[in-house]
This record gives sequence, structure tokens and C-alpha cells, in this order.
Amino acid sequence: MNTEKTPLVSVRNLKKHFPITGGFLQNQVGAVKAVDGVSFDIYPGETLGLVGETGCGKTTVGRTMMRLYEPTAGEVELNGVSLTELGEKDLRKIRSKMQMIFQDPYASLNPRMTVGSIVAAPLDVHTKLSKKEKHDRIQELLDIVGLNPDFVNRYPHEFSGGQRQRIGIARALALEPELIVCDEPISSLDVSIQAQVVNLLEKLQKELGLTYLFIAHDLSMVRHISDRMAVMYLGKIMELAGRDEIYLKSMHPYTQALMSAVPIPDPDLAAKSKRIILDGDIPNPKNPPMGCNFNTRCPIAKERCFIEDPEYREIEKNHWVACHFAEETRS
Repeated sequence: MNTEKTPLVSVRNLKKHFPITGGFLQNQVGAVKAVDGVSFDIYPGETLGLVGETGCGKTTVGRTMMRLYEPTAGEVELNGVSLTELGEKDLRKIRSKMQMIFQDPYASLNPRMTVGSIVAAPLDVHTKLSKKEKHDRIQELLDIVGLNPDFVNRYPHEFSGGQRQRIGIARALALEPELIVCDEPISSLDVSIQAQVVNLLEKLQKELGLTYLFIAHDLSMVRHISDRMAVMYLGKIMELAGRDEIYLKSMHPYTQALMSAVPIPDPDLAAKSKRIILDGDIPNPKNPPMGCNFNTRCPIAKERCFIEDPEYREIEKNHWVACHFAEETRS
């Protein structure tokens, strides 16, 4: 992926802190730092994979980018337009350019609406198509995602999980967006269906020139679909690089531990690989550790790591790491 061109999306120092209230008057007594200073770019036509353990803030990054959550601080730009500064009216106009595929196809589709109504919802809000034009567009979208166009009058409960996710994809495509945030779109599906949905997403990307932020915790699947990968831990990005760089030449101790957990099909190679087991649990995001977020579990942590937050820096071209001693840890 050529990262010399202009990014479609630029995220700079994005933060989302959820307030914690307590006491008789329910005053704010703290905050959960779900996203705490995240920066990255996504380039036209690429897939950026965002991975990390459950609760690290991946989904919150996607929702805050889309302004489904209001950011606490930071900036998000789409095609040079600052989304964080837009008012509600202007934001509605640009919303057609960015859509989201949600994790749970059982929860993200209204059970009282037909498939046709669900797919038509974005068209009702953002376009002035005639009834026939809308009907034709809905049938076209169902056909694109591999569903029978005659299913427009059926309800979500009449479909399998994989089919429901295809309905969600059709809805996301309705307004011809440039960016789609895929929030763990395959995690609730059977393994046999996961490959079908990922293949569909890849096919649509080639045909329609889509750009994806692909949020997931299945490292093998993310390696398959992504051009670049960002690894999150406790609200921050630890490492960002090309997918093969991440897998073969990761520099952050956390990334190295994650990659060592990926199953290797070849038993001879698997026997030679070194499994890195991390001690302890993820700290509470209400009270993250001082210094580096990873210092409580890091096998190479030194005194500096407990005092100073590491700079998120470009160590090699297009390879960013947040670690004081990244140069010493090359895998």
C-alpha cells in the first residue's frame, strides 16, 4: 500500500473518556479512558485492521470516528473535512460517505421491519428517489450482496446469521460510501460463514473502491484481509505497520506476544516457534498505570517505563511503535 498519497481519513490524538458519576448528586468522580490519544491514517482503497484484546477500545475508536460517540478530544478528518467540528446539519450531509457494519446481525436489524425497509432506511433519509427508483436500488443492493432480490418483504427472523449480516452490508452500501467501519462483522458467525462474508467484503472493495477500517480480534482473519494493522492495548495504539511487518518483524512486546498466539498450520514450524505468555490481567481503564500502559505485563519493562509514557514514533518507514525500547526488541 502506497502511503505517500493523501489519506482518506486522518485521526489525530483521538480521545473518548466516559464519565463515572457517584455520590448523592451524581457528580463526576472519574472517567473510563476507553480511547486515550489514538492517531492513524487510512488511505483510499485500503483496509486497516484494528486488533487487540476485548475491552481495549477498538469499537469505541470506530464509533467515535463516526461521531456515534462524541469525542472527548482530538480530530477526525474525512477527505480533509474535520468531522469533529461539524454541526449536526453539516454532519448529516457527510454521513452518506461513511457507514458502519455492526458486530451482531441479530441486534442491528429491526425485527419489525422488512428487509426492504431496512435497506431503504438510508435512502429515505439522504435521497429523494422515487418509489420505483428506490425499489430498483434495494433489489440491486440485495443482488450485490448475494441475496435473492425477491426477499424484500421478508423479516430478519427468517434469515440465518450470515444472511442477516449480508442485509447489514447491503444497508451500509446503499448510499455509495467511501469508508466503511466494519465492527467485528464476523465474530458472531459460524466459522464456515465467516470466510464467505470476508470474501464478499473483499469482492465489494475491488468492485466499488471501498476503504475499510476492519475491527476484529481474530488475528488470522485480519492478516488475510488487511493491508496494514494497528494493535491496541488499553485505549492506545501500541504498534502500526504493514500486515507482514506486524507478523514477521513486530517491535512492541505486546504485539510479539499477540503474534506468538496465532496458530501455525505447519507442525514443524509450530514446534520451533516461541510462545510468549503474558503475566497478569489488563489494568482497569478507570485507573491505568502511570507511564506506559503495558508496563504491568511487559517482560522487558524498566524503571523508565513506570515513569514516562512512551512516544508513539515512526521507527522505520511506515512502522510506528509506542515503546521506549522498541529497537532492542526486533523479532
